[in-house]
Amino acid sequence: MHSLHKITFHGEQIHACVTDDASVVTRWIIDVERSHLLWLNRLVVGLDIEWRPNLEPGVVHPVATLQLCLGRSCLIFQILHAEYIPGSLHAFLGNLNYTFVGVGIKDDAMKLRDDYGLTVSRMVDLRGLAVGRWRNLSLGYMGLKKLVKVILRKDLEKPKDVTLSQWDDKVLTDRQVEYACLDAFVTSELGLAMQAWSVGRTRVGWCAGANRAMMPVPPPILLHQVRS
Repeated sequence: MHSLHKITFHGEQIHACVTDDASVVTRWIIDVERSHLLWLNRLVVGLDIEWRPNLEPGVVHPVATLQLCLGRSCLIFQILHAEYIPGSLHAFLGNLNYTFVGVGIKDDAMKLRDDYGLTVSRMVDLRGLAVGRWRNLSLGYMGLKKLVKVILRKDLEKPKDVTLSQWDDKVLTDRQVEYACLDAFVTSELGLAMQAWSVGRTRVGWCAGANRAMMPVPPPILLHQVRS
């Protein structure tokens, strides 16, 4: 089962594919790799996960959805309902040429490993990257919504009722799809804006990716923007 959605964020249209079908996941990976063929060693992929809220003591729910976003293409894999996890996903997440970015991504990667045996080989935490770039420790305590406001100068809505919704449902609501898609999308945009691909690498000959102009380093963040 899969469905296609168009999500608009500040004038940009993102194409989201929601699926529990491993073959659809493989097709998505093939398509995004093909469309970024000349930049495969510089890919920045937004990564996020969702799971049913852990509201009972001692009860920890497994990851329900894995979101990946590259450019304006987003995959929402309902991994909890999948018959199996394709080898293509293992290979994609394990590719050391690809940089996966997120807020608290190490915790997300650990949960993916513990729940499904998936390994994310190269990851960069956006908060740590922001702190290093601007030497401002306040950035290390910001959530995704605040980072988007401060760095991308855009507002991201994160309704609490959607955050705490039933992510393990077989059919996600339109609001859940939009929420999941935008989290992964803005994560990838932050990674591009801060050139996450370059962490630990030289910067010679970089281009941000197919169909996108090279993204400049964001202007310095003013302290009042960080504190507001």
